Amino acid sequence: MNGIHDLGGMHGMGPVNPPASEPVFAHVWEGRIFALFIATFAGGHFNVDEFRHEIELMDPATYLRSSYYEHWVHAIEALLISRQVLSVDEIGKRMREGSVG
Repeated sequence: MNGIHDLGGMHGMGPVNPPASEPVFAHVWEGRIFALFIATFAGGHFNVDEFRHEIELMDPATYLRSSYYEHWVHAIEALLISRQVLSVDEIGKRMREGSVG
């Protein structure tokens, strides 16, 4: 593998220095996405390999501009749309309403 998502541990990328008191989730929405992942995974909508593969399919520039949990949002949305669980319009409506469930 040699994709943009495989940068971790590559020579010349510098050390990873997380803050000593880093919170589990930096923002409330990240915890919601974590819960959404658990619900959709447990609901049988995709498996871990499909989830990771969907993240690996992200455009490299988009991948680098987005955060860890934004990668998760991308994968969950893409998988649910491809399986016709939700449509793009339904996702947009739920985002405008401020609900993910």
